[in-house]
Amino acid sequence: MERSAHELAEQLAVFLGRHSRTLVLTGAGLSTASGIPDYRDRDGVRRGRLPIQGPEFRRDPAIQRRYWARSMVGWPVLTKARPNEGHRALAALEQGNKLGFILTQNVDGLHQQAGSHAVLELHGNIHHVACFGCGAQFPRAFIQTQLQAANPGLNETMAQPLPDGDAALDTDTMDEVQANFVLPVCVHCGGVLMPDVVFFGDNVPPARTACALAQMEAADALLVVGSSLMVYSGFRFCRLAQAAGKPIAAVNLGRTRADDLLALKLEASSEQLLPLVARLLGADSPASLPDLLDPRGIL
Repeated sequence: MERSAHELAEQLAVFLGRHSRTLVLTGAGLSTASGIPDYRDRDGVRRGRLPIQGPEFRRDPAIQRRYWARSMVGWPVLTKARPNEGHRALAALEQGNKLGFILTQNVDGLHQQAGSHAVLELHGNIHHVACFGCGAQFPRAFIQTQLQAANPGLNETMAQPLPDGDAALDTDTMDEVQANFVLPVCVHCGGVLMPDVVFFGDNVPPARTACALAQMEAADALLVVGSSLMVYSGFRFCRLAQAAGKPIAAVNLGRTRADDLLALKLEASSEQLLPLVARLLGADSPASLPDLLDPRGIL
């Protein structure tokens, strides 16, 4: 028999009530209600073509042009994204000391905009750009002004938005881009610019991994929200929790790679379920903080 949203919320509230140091691992499914598409369907199968690989990006200017052209077109969609009720509920639970730390596989910065503070972005933040040559960092919004000035023909281009500020450009557009697109460059050294994120084919930086593993060790349980866990950088935390005898719960629409490891599986939308959980646990929503933040989470 199908359980009601309130019954599901009660189960998760009991889980968090028993484990006040729960580590939360979030994925793309948490941000879909904010208008950011996710990577996979309910069976965990990747949608569309394979993403650009990090080693390819660094060595091939044609791949760089493909990335930055699609990013230039898709970026406006990402800048309009705002935290949804799931993000806000997690921030409220943190402020009410009802959970521990948040690890996120997302690069959208929405946890911070919602008011969460104890957040580690495993895969970086798409709102930042770094120079591969000298290491200088820039706001992604600044790079957008470079892109638009150098490539005015793409300014009015419409395309289907894809995850993390990407966009699906048609073949004719991409052929023109490959020939004529002007890449952004570092204003200090003229070097290659990369979004400050972990590309597919690259590893999470060692210091970041060490911090995440320390948080897993300090936690007394693991809660997965909006992730199929098909990428090992997230799934590894389920393996670690299982090995340490720490219970694992998941809120996800569809299957996960860790279904056989879960003590509690809740097939529900996080933006609907998590506010109910916060209310049951007496956690108030963060007051007005998101309204004071710009899209990059800066006061």
